[in-house]
Amino acid sequence: MRIIAGTRKGRRLFTPRWDGLRPTSDRLRETLFGILGPAVEGARVLDGCAGTGAVGLEALSRGAAHVVFIDRDPRAAALIRRNAAVCGLADRCTVRRAALPAALRRLVPAVFDLVLLDPPYDAPDIGALLAAAAVHLGPGSLLVIEHARYRDPPAPPTLEALRSVRAGDSALRFYRPAVDRAHAMHGTMQAVVSDGGT
Repeated sequence: MRIIAGTRKGRRLFTPRWDGLRPTSDRLRETLFGILGPAVEGARVLDGCAGTGAVGLEALSRGAAHVVFIDRDPRAAALIRRNAAVCGLADRCTVRRAALPAALRRLVPAVFDLVLLDPPYDAPDIGALLAAAAVHLGPGSLLVIEHARYRDPPAPPTLEALRSVRAGDSALRFYRPAVDRAHAMHGTMQAVVSDGGT
């Protein structure tokens, strides 16, 4: 596994294997960041259920200002710190070992420009996770969740789906705060995904 683009392009990441660890593929990361484009630059990012940290580190390589990584597994937290150090990005990230969605109730900063979630595909509390994450979105923010292609996530009424992209057995679903539908979209973060199909 490697960083695909940006200032750390080509940097190899440590990718040990254990039960329950399912890193986002290079192909799916490339699809995700191809859609987001330059909107990632300067963004405050939350990478939840972060695993290897590859998604958040890709965001940092592409110019994100700061990433908060959260994963409940102590092995994942240690791995993210190791990968961040190898990439020379440790000074632009925070790693927290905590369980979601409970950790989101104590999270600072309160608002993120981009929230990236990759929970286990069979997790029973995905709806609760989305609802808790939605609280940390501001006007113009985006939330993206990776999920099984044939299992749509149960989104709360506080989120509005913008787009879904499928790749193999996985899919990415993009959301904005439901309140944003009442007025024009803010900035480029939502604009880059709003005109895509499902």
